[in-house]
Amino acid sequence: MENNVLTHPKQNRSKTFLQAEWRKLAMANYAVDEKLLVHYLPPKTEIDLWNGVCYVSLVGFMFKETKVKGFKIPFHKNFEEVNLRFYVRYKEGGEWKRGVVFIKEIVPKLALTLVANRIYKEKYETMPMRHQWLTSEDTLTVEYEWKKDRWNSFRVYADKNSSVMKSGSEEEFITEHYWGYTKITNEKTSEYEVEHPKWEVYKVKDYSIDVDFGTIYGPEFNFLSFEKPKSVILAEGSEIKVKHGKLIY
Repeated sequence: MENNVLTHPKQNRSKTFLQAEWRKLAMANYAVDEKLLVHYLPPKTEIDLWNGVCYVSLVGFMFKETKVKGFKIPFHKNFEEVNLRFYVRYKEGGEWKRGVVFIKEIVPKLALTLVANRIYKEKYETMPMRHQWLTSEDTLTVEYEWKKDRWNSFRVYADKNSSVMKSGSEEEFITEHYWGYTKITNEKTSEYEVEHPKWEVYKVKDYSIDVDFGTIYGPEFNFLSFEKPKSVILAEGSEIKVKHGKLIY
């Protein structure tokens, strides 16, 4: 990581918009050509590389105990999410902020999609979803599935005990982007912060990915259906807070 990079947000006085737990985050990280992402890149940001590699990540996880502005919404407390994202940075006050941009976020609740897309200009889509977390004598199995024409799946097999991730590792780069950036127009970007502690990770033994990337994310991503990820990570997650954001012009 470069010097003068803000890897964790400073204390943020912005009010909390959303509180939840993000748990059992399965992440498949693919190396791609930066040109693939230019269309999605929010103004004022630039691609954030890891050792010269441009990554997109397929991420599946659980939202648990979700509250919006301090209130639990009936039938919207616990649910799956799967997203495809890439990594950017934005320079403010002489420091680089590391963040993520979502190509698409999939959830099983229509209300979440409507609010996120209409009010916050995000790229949510509603699909049937399900998950499994299974623990055997020495293995934790985490699987997320979502349906568009057919069931797609992302399954990870890992040691059942987690450990602290290494400082300066690829795992740290992938998980420690604490800002979200959204392209509103060709001149306007939305920025928000996510607060959470450093996560523990599980040692991944094996994985299986059966995803029709072209159908779900667009024909330009179809090649990922046949691509082997450079790495697969399983993080435990934690409680998180999403802060009210701001616009960047």
